[in-house]
Amino acid sequence: MKRGDVAEVAGGCGLGAWVALGVLTMVVVGRSGAALFADNGLLTWSVHHRPDVAVTLARGITDTGTGIAPYALVVLAGVIAGRTTRQRLLALSIGVACLGVGQALRYGLMAIVARPRPPGVDWETHASEWAFPSGHTTTAALTAGLLIAAICVRRPPGRTLLVVAIGIWGALVGLTRIYLGVHWFTDVVGGWLFALGWLCMCLWAAARWLPDRLTPGSIVTTPGEADHAADDSDRGGRPRTA
Repeated sequence: MKRGDVAEVAGGCGLGAWVALGVLTMVVVGRSGAALFADNGLLTWSVHHRPDVAVTLARGITDTGTGIAPYALVVLAGVIAGRTTRQRLLALSIGVACLGVGQALRYGLMAIVARPRPPGVDWETHASEWAFPSGHTTTAALTAGLLIAAICVRRPPGRTLLVVAIGIWGALVGLTRIYLGVHWFTDVVGGWLFALGWLCMCLWAAARWLPDRLTPGSIVTTPGEADHAADDSDRGGRPRTA
């Protein structure tokens, strides 16, 4: 896909996610943070389906959505995305900035909305601050998105399975927040929408403004390859004849 097409798709998806998040936020604020939609039903189901093994597994998964783990995975994404040291450092810097600034913006929205969490009696793990949008959910979704973007840039063998596995992990972190009773379902949906909107905005900016020579995967390594690429472009992609 051409960079212009990437920017267009990312911009459209990002705008849609921000609009949906804005509507959900207004509903949450309008209801003074009360439970919405399937919030009570999913919390009740979770409370009545908590065998010890499932709770332990959920705690392990939820812990990967905070702390050093997401940043370590973003560093890995930068290493995957770049082909040269300069590209890898640039991709790493952009990824860390995307995650860090995204977390800060999410925290600001959380403080403004100030939605209470579900009743503490239903909690199965530690939690602090306000509920909307979910921090673990947002962080894991941002991290998963950056890893998937890096894999799509490099296109390694088995990338489909990798993308599916990473996507499942990102979704599971959010779902464990509901299962462990520390977030409402709509907190998690808000986190997913926030992450999608912010990721698309970052991707749109990179596609629009990042120079071609610094874009991972775009550098031709030798002058001969550069001449050959130019000749092919002039001939509409036809191979050079003898």
